[in-house]
Amino acid sequence: MTTEKKNISLESTVEYSKQASRATAKRLIRFFIRRLILLMITIVVGVYITIIVANMGGYVDTILKSAIREEVNMQVAEMSAKSNIPESERRELIESMIEEREKIAGLDQPFIRRSFTHLKNALTLNFGRARFMISDHGSRMVRNIILERLPATLLLMGTSQLLLFAISLFLALVVSRHYGSFWDKLIVTLSPTSSIPPWFYGIFLILIFAAWLKVLPFGGMVAAPPPPTKIGYFLSVLKHMILPAFSLFISSFMISTYSWRTFFLIYSSEDYVDMAKAKGLGSRAIERRYILRPTLPNIITSFALMLVGIWTGATLTETVFLWPGLGTIIYEAVSRYDTAVIVGTTIIQAYLLGITVFLLDFLYAIVDPRVKLGGGK
Repeated sequence: MTTEKKNISLESTVEYSKQASRATAKRLIRFFIRRLILLMITIVVGVYITIIVANMGGYVDTILKSAIREEVNMQVAEMSAKSNIPESERRELIESMIEEREKIAGLDQPFIRRSFTHLKNALTLNFGRARFMISDHGSRMVRNIILERLPATLLLMGTSQLLLFAISLFLALVVSRHYGSFWDKLIVTLSPTSSIPPWFYGIFLILIFAAWLKVLPFGGMVAAPPPPTKIGYFLSVLKHMILPAFSLFISSFMISTYSWRTFFLIYSSEDYVDMAKAKGLGSRAIERRYILRPTLPNIITSFALMLVGIWTGATLTETVFLWPGLGTIIYEAVSRYDTAVIVGTTIIQAYLLGITVFLLDFLYAIVDPRVKLGGGK
C-alpha cells in the first residue's frame, strides 16, 4: 500500500512538472508573438512617418517637378538654338518630355498611393534607386550606396564608442569608490563640457594638430595616393582616424562618466550593501555582487543601444573631417532631397533597434532573476 502511494505521488509530481513546463512554454510563445506584433507595428508606423517626413508630406514632389521642368526647358532651349523649332512644337516637346520624366520618377501618381508603395518596398528592404546620388563605383542603387559607406562608419563610430563605453564605465566605477575626492569633483565640474558637439571639438583639433602643429592630416580616410602595402594603408587609416575618433570620444566622455558614477553611487547606498559591509565582505566582492550585478541590465541596455547608434554615424563630424561614411551620405541626401537614401538608412536603423529591444528582454531574464518572461507567478 505504501509503495502504491509512493508511485501515485511520483506520478502526480511528474504530471505536475509536465503541466508546469507546458504552461511555461505557452507563456513564452505568447510573449514572443505579442512582442513581435508590437515591434512590427512600431516599426511600420515609424517607417511610414519617416516616409511622410522625408517627402515633407508631398512637398518634395513639387520641388522635383520644378527641377524636372527646369532641366527640360534648358535642354529644349539648347535644341532650339541649333535648329529653328516653331513655338507650338517647342511647347508640345517640353510638355511631353516633362510628362515622360515625371512618369519615370513616379510623380504621375498621387503621393498617398506612392507612400504606401514606398512603405512596402522599405519593409522588404527594397530601397530602389537614388534620384541624384551615386556610389563611387557609379551605381544608383541605394543598397550599394549604403553598403559602400558602411565600413568607414563602423570603423570610426565603433572604435570611438567602444572606447568611450569601456573607459567611462571603468573610470566611473573607480571614482564612485572615492566619493568627494578631487577626481570625483573634477568629473562633476567638467560634465557640462559634453554639451559641446563633437564637430565643434573637431574644428579645434584640426586647427591645433593639423594647421598649427602639422602632425595629423586635416581630413579624409587615407592618404592620397594610398600606400601600396597593407601595413602602410592600415597606419594611414589609423592616422586619419585619430582626430575624428577623439572628437567623438571627448565630447561625450565627461557626461558618460558622470552618469555612470552617479548610477553606481545610488546602488552603493542601498541597505543590502550596508548589510554586506557589516558582514565583513571585501570591497571587491561587494562591488561585484551587490553593485555591478544589479546594474548589469542597465549596462547591457546602454551597450546595445550604443551599438545601434553606430549605424547612423556622426553626420556633421564626418562632414567636417571629410570621412567617407554614412554620416556624409545622410547629409548629402538631406541637402539634395534624395528621399530613397534617407528612408533606406532610417529603415535599417529601425530594424536594428527593434531587434535590439526584442533581444534585450531575454538578456534581462538571464542576468536578472527578478525578471520573468511573459509575466505570471
